[in-house]
Amino acid sequence: MEEIAITTEYIKADAFLKFTGLCATGGQAKWMIEEGQVTVNGEVCVQRGKKLHKGDIVAVVGGPTYQII
Repeated sequence: MEEIAITTEYIKADAFLKFTGLCATGGQAKWMIEEGQVTVNGEVCVQRGKKLHKGDIVAVVGGPTYQII
């Protein structure tokens, strides 16, 4: 599991995918989330604007897992 540090109170799910380099564009991030390929704390995330906070664990189907610190 890779740790990703944020300096703000939260980061939105679509922005997080772009920040980590998993997606090149917001459109790709939106598609991944809408297709149910992203989980947050073990639950499928279908809201691209979902606020992710420190301590959250984000995983991508067939991809890496991250913990926000």
